[in-house]
Amino acid sequence: MPDWLTSLLELLSLPEFGLSTVFIVAFISATLLPMGSEPAVFGLIKLNPELFWPAILVATAGNTAGGALSWLMGLGTHKVVDRARGSPTELRALAWLERFGPKACLLSWLPVVGDPLCAVAGWLRFPFWPCVAYMAIGKFLRYLTMTAALLWVFPGTFHP
Repeated sequence: MPDWLTSLLELLSLPEFGLSTVFIVAFISATLLPMGSEPAVFGLIKLNPELFWPAILVATAGNTAGGALSWLMGLGTHKVVDRARGSPTELRALAWLERFGPKACLLSWLPVVGDPLCAVAGWLRFPFWPCVAYMAIGKFLRYLTMTAALLWVFPGTFHP
Protein backbone atom coordinates (compact mmCIF):
# COMPACT_ATOMS: atom_id res chain seq x y z
CA MET A 1 0.00 0.00 0.00
CA PRO A 2 1.39 3.44 -0.88
CA ASP A 3 2.82 5.49 1.99
CA TRP A 4 0.38 8.37 1.41
CA LEU A 5 -2.58 5.99 1.70
CA THR A 6 -1.22 4.45 4.88
CA SER A 7 -0.74 7.94 6.35
CA LEU A 8 -4.27 8.92 5.35
CA LEU A 9 -5.72 5.79 6.93
CA GLU A 10 -3.80 6.42 10.15
CA LEU A 11 -5.11 9.98 10.24
CA LEU A 12 -8.70 8.92 9.57
CA SER A 13 -8.70 6.13 12.11
CA LEU A 14 -7.59 8.39 14.97
CA PRO A 15 -6.64 5.39 17.14
CA GLU A 16 -6.71 7.39 20.37
CA PHE A 17 -10.44 8.02 19.84
CA GLY A 18 -11.40 5.23 17.43
CA LEU A 19 -15.04 4.28 17.80
CA SER A 20 -16.22 7.62 19.19
CA THR A 21 -14.70 9.36 16.17
CA VAL A 22 -16.47 6.92 13.84
CA PHE A 23 -19.76 7.65 15.61
CA ILE A 24 -19.37 11.42 15.27
CA VAL A 25 -18.26 11.27 11.62
CA ALA A 26 -21.12 8.87 10.77
CA PHE A 27 -23.63 11.07 12.60
CA ILE A 28 -22.55 14.24 10.82
CA SER A 29 -22.42 12.53 7.44
CA ALA A 30 -26.06 11.40 7.81
CA THR A 31 -27.29 14.96 8.04
CA LEU A 32 -27.61 17.11 4.95
CA LEU A 33 -23.92 18.06 5.16
CA PRO A 34 -21.87 16.71 2.24
CA MET A 35 -19.53 14.32 4.01
CA GLY A 36 -18.78 10.61 3.81
CA SER A 37 -18.04 8.39 6.77
CA GLU A 38 -16.83 5.30 4.94
CA PRO A 39 -13.17 6.40 4.85
CA ALA A 40 -13.13 6.81 8.64
CA VAL A 41 -14.72 3.39 9.16
CA PHE A 42 -12.36 1.77 6.68
CA GLY A 43 -9.31 3.49 8.18
CA LEU A 44 -10.17 2.39 11.69
CA ILE A 45 -10.79 -1.20 10.61
CA LYS A 46 -7.70 -1.33 8.43
CA LEU A 47 -5.50 -0.27 11.35
CA ASN A 48 -7.47 -2.18 13.99
CA PRO A 49 -8.93 -5.32 12.34
CA GLU A 50 -10.32 -6.55 15.66
CA LEU A 51 -12.72 -3.57 15.60
CA PHE A 52 -14.52 -4.73 12.42
CA TRP A 53 -17.92 -5.49 14.00
CA PRO A 54 -17.79 -2.75 16.66
CA ALA A 55 -16.90 -0.17 13.97
CA ILE A 56 -19.72 -1.35 11.67
CA LEU A 57 -22.23 -1.23 14.53
CA VAL A 58 -21.05 2.15 15.88
CA ALA A 59 -21.08 3.66 12.37
CA THR A 60 -24.59 2.28 11.85
CA ALA A 61 -25.75 3.76 15.17
CA GLY A 62 -24.21 7.16 14.43
CA ASN A 63 -25.53 7.28 10.89
CA THR A 64 -28.99 6.17 12.02
CA ALA A 65 -29.03 8.84 14.75
CA GLY A 66 -28.10 11.43 12.12
CA GLY A 67 -30.92 10.13 9.91
CA ALA A 68 -33.31 10.44 12.84
CA LEU A 69 -32.20 14.06 13.28
CA SER A 70 -32.91 14.65 9.58
CA TRP A 71 -36.36 13.08 10.08
CA LEU A 72 -37.02 15.50 12.96
CA MET A 73 -35.83 18.45 10.85
CA GLY A 74 -38.21 17.39 8.08
CA LEU A 75 -41.12 17.17 10.52
CA GLY A 76 -40.27 20.54 12.01
CA THR A 77 -40.02 22.12 8.58
CA HIS A 78 -43.41 20.72 7.63
CA LYS A 79 -44.98 22.20 10.77
CA VAL A 80 -43.41 25.60 10.12
CA VAL A 81 -44.60 25.62 6.49
CA ASP A 82 -48.10 24.52 7.53
CA ARG A 83 -48.24 27.29 10.12
CA ALA A 84 -46.97 29.90 7.63
CA ARG A 85 -49.44 28.85 4.93
CA GLY A 86 -52.33 28.39 7.34
CA SER A 87 -53.15 25.00 5.83
CA PRO A 88 -51.63 21.52 5.54
CA THR A 89 -49.00 21.13 2.85
CA GLU A 90 -48.43 17.96 0.86
CA LEU A 91 -46.04 17.50 -2.03
CA ARG A 92 -47.73 15.81 -4.99
CA ALA A 93 -44.38 14.77 -6.43
CA LEU A 94 -43.86 12.57 -3.36
CA ALA A 95 -47.11 10.62 -3.64
CA TRP A 96 -45.20 7.53 -4.74
CA LEU A 97 -43.06 7.76 -1.61
CA GLU A 98 -46.17 7.81 0.56
CA ARG A 99 -47.16 4.43 -0.89
CA PHE A 100 -44.04 2.85 0.60
CA GLY A 101 -44.29 4.61 3.95
CA PRO A 102 -41.48 4.01 6.47
CA LYS A 103 -40.09 1.16 4.31
CA ALA A 104 -38.80 3.85 1.95
CA CYS A 105 -36.21 4.63 4.65
CA LEU A 106 -34.44 1.39 3.69
CA LEU A 107 -33.09 3.50 0.83
CA SER A 108 -31.45 5.96 3.24
CA TRP A 109 -28.12 4.27 2.47
CA LEU A 110 -28.13 5.60 -1.10
CA PRO A 111 -25.60 8.30 -1.96
CA VAL A 112 -26.99 11.79 -2.65
CA VAL A 113 -30.70 10.94 -2.10
CA GLY A 114 -30.48 8.86 1.07
CA ASP A 115 -29.95 11.62 3.61
CA PRO A 116 -32.63 13.95 2.21
CA LEU A 117 -34.96 10.93 2.12
CA CYS A 118 -34.86 10.83 5.92
CA ALA A 119 -35.91 14.48 6.07
CA VAL A 120 -38.69 13.82 3.55
CA ALA A 121 -39.94 10.94 5.72
CA GLY A 122 -40.28 13.42 8.59
CA TRP A 123 -41.91 15.95 6.29
CA LEU A 124 -44.48 13.34 5.28
CA ARG A 125 -45.00 12.50 8.96
CA PHE A 126 -44.09 8.85 8.58
CA PRO A 127 -43.99 7.10 12.00
CA PHE A 128 -40.66 7.88 13.67
CA TRP A 129 -39.61 4.49 15.11
CA PRO A 130 -40.44 2.38 12.05
CA CYS A 131 -38.48 4.89 9.95
CA VAL A 132 -35.51 4.66 12.32
CA ALA A 133 -35.63 0.85 12.20
CA TYR A 134 -35.62 0.81 8.39
CA MET A 135 -32.86 3.45 8.32
CA ALA A 136 -30.75 1.29 10.64
CA ILE A 137 -31.19 -1.81 8.46
CA GLY A 138 -30.27 0.07 5.28
CA LYS A 139 -27.31 1.84 6.84
CA PHE A 140 -25.99 -1.36 8.47
CA LEU A 141 -26.07 -3.16 5.12
CA ARG A 142 -24.29 -0.22 3.46
CA TYR A 143 -21.46 -0.14 6.00
CA LEU A 144 -21.08 -3.90 5.91
CA THR A 145 -21.01 -4.01 2.11
CA MET A 146 -18.81 -0.95 1.59
CA THR A 147 -16.27 -1.92 4.24
CA ALA A 148 -16.07 -5.54 3.08
CA ALA A 149 -15.64 -4.37 -0.52
CA LEU A 150 -12.88 -1.95 0.46
CA LEU A 151 -11.12 -4.65 2.45
CA TRP A 152 -11.32 -6.91 -0.59
CA VAL A 153 -9.89 -4.19 -2.84
CA PHE A 154 -7.17 -3.26 -0.32
CA PRO A 155 -6.29 -6.62 1.26
CA GLY A 156 -3.57 -6.80 3.82
CA THR A 157 -3.41 -7.86 7.39
CA PHE A 158 -7.18 -7.91 7.92
CA HIS A 159 -8.55 -11.07 9.57
CA PRO A 160 -12.09 -10.75 10.97
